[in-house]
Amino acid sequence: MQLTTYTDYALRALLYVGSLPDGERTQAKDIASVYNISLNHLQKVIHDLGKKGVLHTTRGKHGGIALAHKPVDINIGELVRELEDVQLVECFRDNNNCLISNSCKLKAALAKARHAFFQVLDQYSLADFLENKADLYVLFKNAGHEEPLTP
Repeated sequence: MQLTTYTDYALRALLYVGSLPDGERTQAKDIASVYNISLNHLQKVIHDLGKKGVLHTTRGKHGGIALAHKPVDINIGELVRELEDVQLVECFRDNNNCLISNSCKLKAALAKARHAFFQVLDQYSLADFLENKADLYVLFKNAGHEEPLTP
């Protein structure tokens, strides 16, 4: 199963925001710059994560982007389910028009594969990927600098 660019950007944004020191906020342009990704596309992702209650976004002079919950409370499997169309093939959809769906055995195998995929992701929270938070923070801060910075 291949994740969409949208979900990829969402996960990257969460890693970036989660690596920040407590109380620090960031801007979408900083995240886009570090990852060298489209700011326009990332802003849509961040807006959606804000609407879903995963990120806290505030406009204005003292605004910015922060996690809306503790990293341990952000389950990766749940998040990916919310962001992805998990209907792998037509026969999973309500408007299925596949001629062989009633006799096809492929759907069951794909359903098992999808279940296994999410069963693994459900075991992880954002906190699991931030165990090296200080290292990530330094990597993000060093992105684009000639001389490395230290924490």
